[in-house]
Amino acid sequence: MINNVVLVGRMTRDAELRYTPSNQAVATFTLAVNRNFKNQAGEREADFINCVIWRQQAENLANWAKKGTLVGITGRIQTRNYENQQGQRVYVTEVIADNFQILESRATREGQSGGSYNTGGFNNNSFGGSSNGGYQSQPSQQQTPNFSRDESPFGNSNPMDISDDDLPF
Repeated sequence: MINNVVLVGRMTRDAELRYTPSNQAVATFTLAVNRNFKNQAGEREADFINCVIWRQQAENLANWAKKGTLVGITGRIQTRNYENQQGQRVYVTEVIADNFQILESRATREGQSGGSYNTGGFNNNSFGGSSNGGYQSQPSQQQTPNFSRDESPFGNSNPMDISDDDLPF
């Protein structure tokens, strides 16, 4: 069975870092992830996905990624339930993140043009980690890639003229 999740989105607020009674770090955060399509009004909607990350990765995320930061995460979906104070059963679905990567430089995030480095983020997986904790420093001459979906991948072509009757759904 496979349970893998890969998300790219912006943090809706700073991560909430806490510690368990056994002193394990745990951070909770929400990612706003754009949908691949626009609604009838021509606006792009987003899903707000609750995420949890543990241990050293939780501390790194809380220290380095702030509200509005573009973050990529890998992990899995997990469900749980509990009974609240009113005696109602509450079901929770969340993404348990194993790794995260900051996908833009601090200068880009803060709207400055002359940053001195590009943060590569932290990544402790077995094939992508490095001896310096995953931190990568790059010259600022490289352009930050545009991950928006507003541009057509096929160039400047005219939009298709399709009526709702032609759609199969």
